[in-house]
Amino acid sequence: VSGTIVDKSGRTLSGQTGEAFVISVSHSKPLCIGLNCALGAVEMRPFIETIGKCTTAYVICYPNAGLPNTFGGYDETPEVTAKHIQMEGRKVWGYVFMLGKCLNRSSVNAVQLMLILASQKEHLKSFPLEVGLEPFRIGPYTNFVNIGERCNVAGSRKFAKLIMAGNYEEALSVAKLQVEMGAQILDINMDDGMLDGLTAMTRFCNLISSVPVIAKVVPLCIDSSNFSVIEAGLKCCQGKCIVNSISLKEGEEDFLEKARKIKLYGAAVVVMAFDEVGQATETETKIAVCSRAYHLLVEKVHFNPNDIIFDPNILTIGTGMEEHNLYAINFINATKTIKETLPGARVSGGLSNLSFSFRGMDAIREAMHGVFLYHAIKYGMDMGIVNAGNLPVYDDIHKELLQLCENLIWNKDPDATEKLLHYAQNHAQGGKKVVQTDEWRKGSVEERLEYALIKGIEKYVTADTEEARLNQEKYPRPLNVIEGPLMNGMKIVGDLFGAGKMFLPQVIKSARVMKKAVGHLIPYMEREREERRAKHGSTEEEARYSPLCLLATVKGDVHDIGKNIVGVILCHLLSFHRVIDLGVMTPCDKILRAAVENKADIIGLSGLITPSLDEMIFVAKEMERLAIKIPLLIGGATTSKTHTAVKIAPRYSAPVVHVLDASKSVVVCSQLLDNSIKDDFFEEILEEYEEIRQEHYESLKERRYLSLQQARRKGFHNNWLSGHIPGQLYVVVCVFEDYDLKRLVEYIDWKPFFDVWQLRGKYPNRSFPKIFSDKTVGEEAKKVYNDAQDLLKTLINEKKLQARGVVGFWPARSVQDDIHLYAGEEAVGSSEPIAKLYGLRQQVQCQHISPLDSGICDYLGLFAVACFGVDDLCNEFRKQDDEYNIIMVKALGDRLAEAFAEELHERVRREFWAYSSSEQLDLSGLRKIKYEGIRPAPGYPSQPDHTEKLTMWKLANIEETTGIGLTESLAMIPASAVSGLYFSSPNSKYFAVGKICKDQVEDYALRKNLSVAEVEKWLEPILGYDTE
Repeated sequence: VSGTIVDKSGRTLSGQTGEAFVISVSHSKPLCIGLNCALGAVEMRPFIETIGKCTTAYVICYPNAGLPNTFGGYDETPEVTAKHIQMEGRKVWGYVFMLGKCLNRSSVNAVQLMLILASQKEHLKSFPLEVGLEPFRIGPYTNFVNIGERCNVAGSRKFAKLIMAGNYEEALSVAKLQVEMGAQILDINMDDGMLDGLTAMTRFCNLISSVPVIAKVVPLCIDSSNFSVIEAGLKCCQGKCIVNSISLKEGEEDFLEKARKIKLYGAAVVVMAFDEVGQATETETKIAVCSRAYHLLVEKVHFNPNDIIFDPNILTIGTGMEEHNLYAINFINATKTIKETLPGARVSGGLSNLSFSFRGMDAIREAMHGVFLYHAIKYGMDMGIVNAGNLPVYDDIHKELLQLCENLIWNKDPDATEKLLHYAQNHAQGGKKVVQTDEWRKGSVEERLEYALIKGIEKYVTADTEEARLNQEKYPRPLNVIEGPLMNGMKIVGDLFGAGKMFLPQVIKSARVMKKAVGHLIPYMEREREERRAKHGSTEEEARYSPLCLLATVKGDVHDIGKNIVGVILCHLLSFHRVIDLGVMTPCDKILRAAVENKADIIGLSGLITPSLDEMIFVAKEMERLAIKIPLLIGGATTSKTHTAVKIAPRYSAPVVHVLDASKSVVVCSQLLDNSIKDDFFEEILEEYEEIRQEHYESLKERRYLSLQQARRKGFHNNWLSGHIPGQLYVVVCVFEDYDLKRLVEYIDWKPFFDVWQLRGKYPNRSFPKIFSDKTVGEEAKKVYNDAQDLLKTLINEKKLQARGVVGFWPARSVQDDIHLYAGEEAVGSSEPIAKLYGLRQQVQCQHISPLDSGICDYLGLFAVACFGVDDLCNEFRKQDDEYNIIMVKALGDRLAEAFAEELHERVRREFWAYSSSEQLDLSGLRKIKYEGIRPAPGYPSQPDHTEKLTMWKLANIEETTGIGLTESLAMIPASAVSGLYFSSPNSKYFAVGKICKDQVEDYALRKNLSVAEVEKWLEPILGYDTE
């Protein structure tokens, strides 16, 4: 590899110094590297010397006759060149292994020059780590390396707004300021749901490369959770970057594949202490994960150890949870061992995580960072993502604050968190003491309640709540106290925390105060409710007494666990709400008629499958047409804030709010029902959703897609002649009428079960059964699990549930993007297919089936399984007002259906199809899909079109043989059902089609003999364009 220094500045045409140039290409392990052309030997000497000192390759030099003089001639003759080299001798030119001439220079002294070099000893030296236009070594003399954190859309509001607005030129000023404030590396992150991360990363990195004041000073750290975005950034940078990050989270194969790509780009890599189990929190786990990753990189990828940077996870301390108290110590101890046992590796970390509990208290956070770094650096921490320029000097931190931070970081005092909180509450940012008295007790009862909630003071809350309740003139009902001062106080708490002006331990205390106040009022509310029932003898007065929420799963959808949980929360957590649940598959007219008849205050729509999104849009349009001005809540797994803002909200002039999960429903409903704040809340929603819409439409303009023909040319091509050929199969359909449920129990994946109950453990207690050891949710998880085991045993022994299913196999061949199925192998190529399954690209499912013209026999399987009896059991529990077991039996039904799919797929691989008859996998291997083949489902990422189910149902007579039906939206009935296809190819992988363009929609519509409008209706969530 040869470069050219174009003038005496010592830079290449692209702006790099000679040393930077060498570092940038060293990952390719060149045999020889050096300079040629432009400069003569005299002028080239210092640059060759520099190159010789920073490479292990042989150094080559092909000097010109020097730069041209004013007359266009060249002053350096071959004799001058030879004389200069001979005079400098081994001191400089000893680095050079090969010397030659450039252009038309005479070779008079070539033999003499080679003799001079022949006696010189080869110079080998290890090379540095990172480089922009200039080199940047990380070593003892660099001290701690600051990685600037502000060029991150998640870490800087200013930067995020500039990028979202497309103001990239102004965004460069953020990068420039970071450099000026001491950042030695810039962390670039464009991960945001409303950004096209790949386009944003490409554009910003290209712009940085054009700004010498940034590019020549600092290398870039390309930061993303999407590896495609990382690759886009690496392609834009001529220097040596850092990739942030990879981990063993998805297993060794994924880890090594990404590592090899990073090595190919010549980048260094940040490796997170994260493996298949989860995030490492304990010292021993951090060391074990990092050690494993190090040996994989060095031994299997041959990664340069100097290019490995470990992030052993700086986690939040001072949360008020005892298990978090050792997180800082664990990081420091792990760092020490990593530096001692993993030669060449560096250690980094994200510093802001440490102090997240103290959001908004910048002085406290900066002091914590300064104290932590003071110790971590001594134990070997090399670099960290920080806000460059905002790190205090250890000795300059106020003594009291310094001691408090020391106690918290080293866990010297069990009350360290409380004491630091007390310090924070008593010191303004300027450091002046705030006198603490009971002066606030002199305010009105409303002011006292709000103050107690904000400050987390429990001492007087019961007395103050009772005082407010007794003020019948102002608060005629106990409910009014909750809706008034208590909710006002909690809204302030939420606003302060959202703005980063309140921190986690305080919020926990505020919630405790709120619970105590509401607990005092509940008996009075119940007594009042009974009195009203006795007085009026009907529920009419009660209907006027409490707000009403109407819930429904929309037409065509049968999934309702999330909706049921919302109903329970609104009924029992906020006991003053009444809820009418219309159930599943609810037509629009039924929802609106019930809303009008019952004078609903809120309507909540739920849905799981993508066609439900269109039904929600239709409901919103009908509400607008009929002038029904009731707030509309949108929820369910397939919904999103972006879809709600872009597709639903513009169709309805009353409030439309996306609710992320059940826990958020309480806050949203409270604000929508509070007459004093609901208008302001609606205005905020309108503004927020308008911004989302604008960002969405702007992102559509920036996206670039391959044409369908280009995508086909770039598709995966399997080598069928040398690859795996599945065993001979006969056309067969097997029906299972009453499958043994006991066979399925051991295949149950319990993690989604706990997700239903919103019980999520923290590492290392996230998975089952480790969740039982979690200090926060472990006890409750164990109770729920025990209840599930008891109910499951009863359901199986008493045959309350029944599992039915079907599998079938047919000869199959791929034809372009589709799969043709035949009545028998003899019919392939000679008869028309009996069915066609159509595919969509990025990649396409048919790539896992042998082509029609390959001559290779291949097959496709399909299946449908379900758990029957769930609805009947729910009706029985509903008669008993047993909401807990309604949710429980639905959750168990779903788990059994998924377990049925898992167990049946194993039997297909080992018995029915037997293409992997020797497979021996435990449950962990099944969960991690270590087996050959896949079972993708229509309506999911590999094939988002639910209409493909129609072909499956007709081909295998699924409804007739099993009773599993389809709604008009093509959801399966019963809800606890799973269906999909079987592919046997060992190369088959799950993938996501992603967004598609109009040309593919038109082609797909033509192949399926459907109108473009019909196809767009079913594929609306993946369309890469707006249909209106």
